Amino acid sequence: MTGWLVASVGTVGDGTYFGWDGFTIQSGNLVVIVVMIILFVLALVLPFPGGKRRK
Repeated sequence: MTGWLVASVGTVGDGTYFGWDGFTIQSGNLVVIVVMIILFVLALVLPFPGGKRRK
């Protein structure tokens, strides 16, 4: 089963790669990293629900 899974993943095809001075990244991985950074920044900026409670 593992060999079949590896064989099916290998037939997807080549991806698009970006490179800067020896640093290479696939476009799909770059999109995932950018989305993770955006979500992290939003988690820092957006307030918690019900965060400002008065006593």
